[in-house]
Amino acid sequence: MKIAILSRNPRLYSTRRLVEAGEKLGHEVDVIDTMHCYMDITSSNPSVRYDGKPLPKYDAVIPRIGASVTFYGTAVVRQFEMMGTYSINESVAISRSRDKLRSLQLMSRKGLGLPKTGFAHHPDKIGDLLKNVGGAPVVIKLLEGTQGIGVVLAESNKTAESIIEAFMGLKANILVQEYIKEAGGADIRCLVVGGKVIAAMKRQGAEGEFRSNLHRGGTASLIRLSPEERRTAVEAAKVMGLNMCGVDILRSNNGPLIMEVNSSPGLEGIESATGKDVAAMIIQHIEKTAFLSNTKTKGKG
Repeated sequence: MKIAILSRNPRLYSTRRLVEAGEKLGHEVDVIDTMHCYMDITSSNPSVRYDGKPLPKYDAVIPRIGASVTFYGTAVVRQFEMMGTYSINESVAISRSRDKLRSLQLMSRKGLGLPKTGFAHHPDKIGDLLKNVGGAPVVIKLLEGTQGIGVVLAESNKTAESIIEAFMGLKANILVQEYIKEAGGADIRCLVVGGKVIAAMKRQGAEGEFRSNLHRGGTASLIRLSPEERRTAVEAAKVMGLNMCGVDILRSNNGPLIMEVNSSPGLEGIESATGKDVAAMIIQHIEKTAFLSNTKTKGKG
């Protein structure tokens, strides 16, 4: 097969591992900088151009699109879909998962476990907003934040009100969520591929840090999932429409609670913690599924 990886940096661990795994399994793999692609949107003959010439026909693409370039990145993926190329994650599903509020609303509708969450626009509703999520301590999140950036723990209602007013003064969109104390600054990252959890790790926040992100100094270790945690991760991926994703779960007194669904999960931490060749498992899934009839939207948006 001829596979394209949409990535802005071929030296990134996840990109390198996918190239290695693809080539080891006998495929031709190209790394293409998403932001250097440009599209020829012509009736009945869509194409993607790169470095002054049209890209060849690919059997599959693997989008590794950062949150900061979601709009342009998903447009590129959609163009590939219109050309008949299979994408392991479709453009619509990536957009859906990147909108944190929409993601939570969709999972809530399906009855999946979530922390109590509030969303508001006007500062005069802050008191009631805090009350509805159980009061302080609360976690305040920027909707556009990634890797733990823009996530703040407010220990008191007064502190929460000040932080929320500050964010609102900057016209930022925020979520307010209950703080799950019993999680102890840890979460579980489940890697779901093709409707199955293929690997899972526990991420523990650094000393004095409630955020468990590895980018924030957290550590990763192997973990055994409960059947309920496994079902929750698989269902979250299904609701988002993602064939490959990382589902972040908190262990709470009320069962597993979903924090986030990530359409471009990093592979370094989970491969190191589990010892599994996750990259090869992703390529093997593409081998089984890479044909146009498996692309639901076919670029329709």
